Amino acid sequence: MGVLDHISDMFDCSSEHSKHKRRKQLQTVEIKVKMDCEGCERKVRRSVEGMKGVSSVTIEPKQHKLTVVGYVDPEKVVARVAHRTGKKAEIWPYVPYDVVAHPYAQGVYDKKAPAGYVRRDDFQTNQLARASSTEVRYTTAFSDENPAACVVM
Repeated sequence: MGVLDHISDMFDCSSEHSKHKRRKQLQTVEIKVKMDCEGCERKVRRSVEGMKGVSSVTIEPKQHKLTVVGYVDPEKVVARVAHRTGKKAEIWPYVPYDVVAHPYAQGVYDKKAPAGYVRRDDFQTNQLARASSTEVRYTTAFSDENPAACVVM
């Protein structure tokens, strides 16, 4: 913003609230939408292409995935796809397999996920079973790594 713009904003009497619009950041929005045929793909593509701020649209029909790149709000993109197509649309719920610490934990593994992906789950670490102190004591008592272990074995 230049000096003259700053001065004109300071002395502007036309509006009482001079809020500057925050620019939206360039985002990549991934959406899961069920697409069965080329007609569905075309319908989904056209629903998003006309949106303000959209730079590019990519569709992966085998994974039922729509990728939108641009200066857009993710919730607005999902709402527009759902409204214009009449299909259920949601933010892409999967992450790559190698990103998750325990991919086969309950709530993370999903049979419907594309190959190489598991369901995104932020609270998965709290659900994993942890050994109690008595279990740890008994397992270490009979461990080969413990020099004072029981020799009955």
